[in-house]
Amino acid sequence: MKNLLQISLICLFAIGYVSQVEAQLQTPAASPNAKVIFNVGLSEVHIDYNRPSARDREVFGGLVPYGEPWRTGANASTKITFSDDVMIMGNELAAGTYSLFSTPGEASWEIIFHSNLTHNTPGPRDVDEDALVVTVPAETTDFFMETFTITLNNLRNSSADILIIWENTFVNIPFTIDTDAKVMANIERVMGGPSGRDYFVAAAYFYEEGKDLEKALKWMKKSVEKDGERFWVLRTKGLIQADLGHYSDAIKTLEKSSKLAREWGNEGYARMNDESIADIRSRR
Repeated sequence: MKNLLQISLICLFAIGYVSQVEAQLQTPAASPNAKVIFNVGLSEVHIDYNRPSARDREVFGGLVPYGEPWRTGANASTKITFSDDVMIMGNELAAGTYSLFSTPGEASWEIIFHSNLTHNTPGPRDVDEDALVVTVPAETTDFFMETFTITLNNLRNSSADILIIWENTFVNIPFTIDTDAKVMANIERVMGGPSGRDYFVAAAYFYEEGKDLEKALKWMKKSVEKDGERFWVLRTKGLIQADLGHYSDAIKTLEKSSKLAREWGNEGYARMNDESIADIRSRR
């Protein structure tokens, strides 16, 4: 009987505690969380951070002192994840998740990719756990950014910039990813029995990256042989021909692309071709 009474009291306490937690008042966070995912080529970059706002306060040199470590956001330290190895300002950084710390200065910032994800305070850290430390210039905007923001800018197939911006200050952290190696491996894998689309995608990639345009043109012709003449395929084929100096062939191909595009009701695509044709004629 005594044991039964003890169990009953424990259950009542647990129910009361849960009810109390559920009844707690929830209000908006002063520094809301943001989770963003970017594709860079065939890789992903994830950023998980909290976004404080200036709220009429002096930010850098005030709220965020110069020369002192900062968690690059609010609350817990900012986390950044790279799905593949990257090169940051000539330094290799392995794929994985890092705490992103920084030390802002008036002229430059120290950016720290820290491997200990449980270290969330801007205070002293074990520098042996720093995976990479780089210095980037601090620059001034011609506009005011009220809310702290981290994003990726200047996106290319194999590169991008990590952009950190708040108040009237921003820093860029450029990085590169070996997208080409992954694409070439994919091309080699599918070229054992490629479809017309495979030929087109491979040729378009070679064109965008300026790689072996003769091979790109050969693949584009294979795509047309397999899937017929499609206006978007013919456009890329014509641009490849133009870059190879085959101007007459390029104009004929682009004119055919324009005709097909108009038949499909895609006047915008046809206008792009017409502009390219005018440009090619000016090069002859």
